[in-house]
Amino acid sequence: MNALIVEDEDLSVRRLKKLLAETVPSLTVAGVTDSIEETVDWLEKNRKNNADPDLIFLDIELSDGQSFEIFNRIQVTSTIIFTTSYDEYALQAFKLNSIDYLLKPVHREDLQRSMQKYENLRAQPAADSLEGIRKLLEGFRKPAVEYRQRFLVKQGQKMLSVEVGDISYFFTDDRYSFFITDSGQKLLVDYTLDELAEVLDPSRFFRINRGMMVAHKAVDKIDPYFGNRLALTLRPGHSKEALVSREKVSDFKHWMGK
Repeated sequence: MNALIVEDEDLSVRRLKKLLAETVPSLTVAGVTDSIEETVDWLEKNRKNNADPDLIFLDIELSDGQSFEIFNRIQVTSTIIFTTSYDEYALQAFKLNSIDYLLKPVHREDLQRSMQKYENLRAQPAADSLEGIRKLLEGFRKPAVEYRQRFLVKQGQKMLSVEVGDISYFFTDDRYSFFITDSGQKLLVDYTLDELAEVLDPSRFFRINRGMMVAHKAVDKIDPYFGNRLALTLRPGHSKEALVSREKVSDFKHWMGK
């Protein structure tokens, strides 16, 4: 019996190898890969020699993306045991689909349980195991999020449709929510900022404090401010100070640098 370890953390690789040697001495680690690309290449080369591994220990988060992409690139016939740092409650789907997992850091008892399950799975037709993987992939692929593209707002006696791309920032004023367009229009919007945070693309808008959410393009200048906060100069200008709250400064800097 041989196995491939797909893992991008050296410490995790060493730990798993040690536990396998102690728990399943008959198992040979045929290879170790640390990325989607390297894993696909490894599987392709070994397949040419009719040397597919019996078992793959597959980390979910790799250096170049989620390992689920491997199944889109090459047909995998080996039995899979996932290794992951995900919370146990988020992993019930693994159990439901008859595909086991090891929660990192891997413990001896968990590995023994997984290997026993592997022995049981070997008695099933290969198609059953692959169907489990397909169901698993469907369960863990996040559906594409559809963010708000426009808002229908009232302007005098008429209704106006405004593209999100034309909005510079949102803010609250006397319990009402407004937005400022690139041209400087101030329009009332029938959403709270909490609701806006759910429907707007977070790559385009950032909530700098409880009362304001800004677009990348609206930030003209950033200055240090009292209390470890940041003061923003916005385009178009705003009548009140636009301050990044202290607890959001680090995330804001990361967002601005994307």
